[in-house]
Amino acid sequence: MNVWIAVAVTAVGCYAVKLIGLLVPAGLLERPLVQRLAALLPVALLAALTAQQTFADGHDLVVDARAAGLAAAAVALLLRAPFLVVVAAAVVVTAGARAITG
Repeated sequence: MNVWIAVAVTAVGCYAVKLIGLLVPAGLLERPLVQRLAALLPVALLAALTAQQTFADGHDLVVDARAAGLAAAAVALLLRAPFLVVVAAAVVVTAGARAITG
């Protein structure tokens, strides 16, 4: 029964967020600060998610093969490699580091 309460609360919350988004005046959304924040927020959230997934294991901070893969991806990005090459570099380096360290 508690699961259905959580589902109902989540559904109502999602609807409320959508409704609030529709009720925001257009003039507010056209302000330069709001547009800048809207452009930068997804990048910041993606960076935070990447850092959390790379360096966290539960409540512990870890540096393992995932960090090596992230470093390889960063190097590939600095060299202006295509996206698939960046992903492939990260995968290969992470797999190699895991194979070496066990």
